[in-house]
Amino acid sequence: MEEKDLEFFKNHLIKWLAELLANADKTVEGLSDSQEKLADTIDRASAESDRIWTLRIRDRERMLIKKIRQSLEDIDDGEYGICEDCGDDISIERLKARPVTSFCIRCKTKRESTEKLTGT
Repeated sequence: MEEKDLEFFKNHLIKWLAELLANADKTVEGLSDSQEKLADTIDRASAESDRIWTLRIRDRERMLIKKIRQSLEDIDDGEYGICEDCGDDISIERLKARPVTSFCIRCKTKRESTEKLTGT
């Protein structure tokens, strides 16, 4: 992969990471602010449902943050854009669609097919 491509992905990943971390900070602030007492049972149930939904989203984002950090490490180590399974280069188009991927489209498709067959 060319240096300009690596720089593009590094900048993109850093920006994405900053946005996710800012969202996480807002969630923590929002959850601590929303501990108010709601008199109405329906309002409390709705607020709790919203809180659970927000936490589920943030948990998914936590996993994404981990993948972004790993991708940034891979860039620094010279391993970014190399498929973990076959060792071939991952296409630029695939990396643009999913910058945190660690598998080429062929290996990912093969893994998904295996998961469907085995149910894992």
